[in-house]
Amino acid sequence: MTSLAWKINRLKLMGAPEIAWRVRQLVQKKASRLGLGLVLDPPAPSLERLGAHFLAAGAPALAGAAALRAAADDVLHGRWNVFAMRGMQLGFPPQWNRDPKTGTVAPMTLGKTIDYRSERVVGDIKYLWEPSRHLELVTLAAAYRATGEQHYAQGAKVLLLSWFEQCPYPMGVHWTSSLELAVRLLNWACAWQLLGDEVGRDAIFRKRWLDNIYQHCHFIRGYFSRHSSANNHLFGEFMGLYVASLQWPCWPESARWHALARRGLEAEALKQNATDGVNKEQAIYYHHEVMDMMLLCQHIGAANGESFPPSYLQRLERMAEFVAALMDVGGNVPMTGDADDAQMVRLSHEPEWSPYRSLLASCAILFSRADLKAKAGALDDKNRWLFGAHGVAHWAALQPAGPEKPVMAFPEGGYYLLGKDFGTPGEVRIVADCAPLGYLSIAAHGHADALSFTLSAGGEELLVDPGTYAYHTQKAWRDYFRGTAAHNTVQVDGQDQSEIGGNFMWLRKAHAQLVTHRIAGEHQLFEGKHDGYRRLADPVLHRRMIAFDSNRNGVVVKDILECFGEHEVALHWHFGENCQVRAEGGSLSAQAGQRGLRMACGFGNGPDLLHCSMTPIAGWISRKFDEKAGITTAVWRGRIRGTTEIVTEIALTAG
Repeated sequence: MTSLAWKINRLKLMGAPEIAWRVRQLVQKKASRLGLGLVLDPPAPSLERLGAHFLAAGAPALAGAAALRAAADDVLHGRWNVFAMRGMQLGFPPQWNRDPKTGTVAPMTLGKTIDYRSERVVGDIKYLWEPSRHLELVTLAAAYRATGEQHYAQGAKVLLLSWFEQCPYPMGVHWTSSLELAVRLLNWACAWQLLGDEVGRDAIFRKRWLDNIYQHCHFIRGYFSRHSSANNHLFGEFMGLYVASLQWPCWPESARWHALARRGLEAEALKQNATDGVNKEQAIYYHHEVMDMMLLCQHIGAANGESFPPSYLQRLERMAEFVAALMDVGGNVPMTGDADDAQMVRLSHEPEWSPYRSLLASCAILFSRADLKAKAGALDDKNRWLFGAHGVAHWAALQPAGPEKPVMAFPEGGYYLLGKDFGTPGEVRIVADCAPLGYLSIAAHGHADALSFTLSAGGEELLVDPGTYAYHTQKAWRDYFRGTAAHNTVQVDGQDQSEIGGNFMWLRKAHAQLVTHRIAGEHQLFEGKHDGYRRLADPVLHRRMIAFDSNRNGVVVKDILECFGEHEVALHWHFGENCQVRAEGGSLSAQAGQRGLRMACGFGNGPDLLHCSMTPIAGWISRKFDEKAGITTAVWRGRIRGTTEIVTEIALTAG
């Protein structure tokens, strides 16, 4: 897609107020080229008072102490992990303006004038931005706090000084996105606390750091994400400004920044998250990111003597309940919507660490919820750093919970559960998606997955959502993983349910609606419909019924396509990596360990099994950003004429 086409599509999704606001932003950028509105010489800070400690005093007993030391040693030896690149030799300190994936060196022009969406200009911007969030700075600082070894503190200082030298305000790609600055501020606050007295031993170093902090806050204040971009980016920007104003209340503007950020956080927590606890971006990983931001702001605020209102805390607790409902007995969470593997701050280095379990553990402590403790399973090092000895004791005092009773319906968020024996080896958990495409007019992080569902049995993922894989680059893969064919639902005439307008933009959008959700008794039923294919020349309405019989462990899926003319129809099913799938005439069987299923459907000529297919793209899963692996995708294809019902029968098997 050309830059002009993208801009035209983007304009289509803006109202007059947003267009006026963006014009003002352009004028502001033009003025900054002349030096207007910049703070090249920040005011002197007052160090009479700094923020209260929000990380554990001393060094907590860490389960991942050895892994923390190893990670810090890797950084000092120039070995970095950036998404799919593991142990990449980037040097110490690295070249901060060089994309580690493509080798592209971003221009050192005024940051707000750089087209960071252009691969030609900056390379892969996700890879270029990630190291400068400074999670590794916290790794070094935490290693210093945990071991007392001076070379880790010295390494943290070298890392920061190199960044100040290579990334001077306001030049370069690290002065383009307010969210990137905000996450950096959070990590700087953690590193500042972990380094303790080491920060003040070099007054010149401390002054340079504080000057950069002021410039970060000033930049964020001037460039909030607004209107159709006011999603998790805006929340993160408020988070960074809030944390910075508490940790460093060193300037006259600090009080105003604090008040503005706090108001913004309170408002956006309720705007961006539904009353039932579902984040409106319809992307589970972003649900986790916003939840983490909310938790960190509450925690840091409480350490400084203030708490957010009950409405904010209630919304956070509902969000935890949503994660708990989606998580199966094996700890798996459906990969609905976009995911970029971002962490706000990295305080855990244990193998097999789960961001979802970590958040549930945090909320178990914060809300004294034994049921959330049971879902979390164990306390991780992040929570040991955050809550200290008192939190560990509170965790231990939470009494065992009874049988799991998940929330079964999230009507505003659009997710519905079917299943049985939750939290036991005999568990069956079905999560049906009847949600909006995404949030605001661009629905940036949503996928075209209406009426899709995931299915796990005994903690084994049988039918899965294949994830995300790509963002700014590799357009064909970006479009596949968020398209309808990459989800367990029906595709009509080779089209997506909603129309793609750009990498983070949808034009015409499918609207899903619940018809029935009945979970009483042994016969459970979900029914929904969506209008995404009503835009076709011969409009098609898709209705889906999912019936679960808990006695015979059977699922019957009925897809009703209401239309008058002829259409090509494809019914896609994506199986987990552990599944061995075999076609048997018009049916198939899938086995994953001790769990499996048999699937039968009379539509078309039986299933095509695709594995690592390039033409068409199919049979792939992405568990981590920019990484993909092969799975089996089964597709039933056929042609319909007029209203048609397609029935798929699934029998769950064990042993």
